Amino acid sequence: MTVALIDYGAGNLHSVHNALKAAGAQGVVVTADAEVVRRAQKIVLPGVGAFRACIEPLKAIPGMVDAMHEAVFDEGRPFLGICVGMQLLADTGEEFGTHAGLGWIGGTVRHIERSDPAIKIPHMGWNDIMLAKPHGLVEPGEAYFLHSYQFEAAHESDVIATTDHGGPLVAAVGRDNMIGVQFHPEKSQAYGLAFLDRFLGWQP
Repeated sequence: MTVALIDYGAGNLHSVHNALKAAGAQGVVVTADAEVVRRAQKIVLPGVGAFRACIEPLKAIPGMVDAMHEAVFDEGRPFLGICVGMQLLADTGEEFGTHAGLGWIGGTVRHIERSDPAIKIPHMGWNDIMLAKPHGLVEPGEAYFLHSYQFEAAHESDVIATTDHGGPLVAAVGRDNMIGVQFHPEKSQAYGLAFLDRFLGWQP
């Protein structure tokens, strides 16, 4: 099984690669080649940094977005977006201006607003994962977060899990063969490895 870990210059590739291998993946390929992504059995889109600094280089790779779309929508291959990789699934992101995302899951990525001055932004550290609906990949537990922007889903049905940081924040979104998580499985120790193990065996 080939797991394509997309390299667009804005992901925590080394840590995600190691975590996938620790979870049991045998064929992880770090790649910026659209054809490799098109043929892969599973696709992982990592992301660290600002929305614009991630979406622009991803779209700049020749054929990459088309290859991702074909693999996910036409072929039904399992897809995982991590942190900003999840946020890129949205229609738009409002970090350093308004920028078009992939538009795969309706929503907008906006700055986390503080309801209490004691709440610190970025949301950083371990926090609870609370299920919004049953899902084969996400379980209740604690995971590691690091973000200042949140995914505001257009449709409640796309929200899989939330966490609380001065109010509810989306922790996971998805439908069909797509899932995106705001937390970092590669930094979430046993919880994260168990999640990645389930993803590797996922046949939606």
